[in-house]
Amino acid sequence: MTLTVGRIVDGVVSNVMKFGAFIDLGEGKSGLVHISEISDKYVQNVSDVLEKGQNVKVKIISLDDHGKIALSIKQAQPKEETKKVKEVKEVKFEKEQKDMTFEDKLSKFLKDSNEKLEQARSRENSKMSKGRSKR
Repeated sequence: MTLTVGRIVDGVVSNVMKFGAFIDLGEGKSGLVHISEISDKYVQNVSDVLEKGQNVKVKIISLDDHGKIALSIKQAQPKEETKKVKEVKEVKFEKEQKDMTFEDKLSKFLKDSNEKLEQARSRENSKMSKGRSKR
């Protein structure tokens, strides 16, 4: 099996450390999944998520000349959930916009723009007043 960056492969957790886990990829090859590449959620202890002997799917994120292989479990997971949420929001937005006339859409756009502009001005004024009080 050839290892190339971007490829998703099966592996077995061979050792769990504080900073990540070593994954046996077979054929005498192993790589490291850093704690930050285990899950999309915060991982405080690697041993809470992974255990020795556990089968995992990993994505190869880098290979170097010294034989070090960096792996990611979270990047090997399908991104379908994110797509579904985005699609639902788009459909809801399209339904909202479908029933509105051009004038209604324009009015809504102007209202939203003015609110955002006012928020930006407020933040800027707040920063300016903090800067003046320090002098």
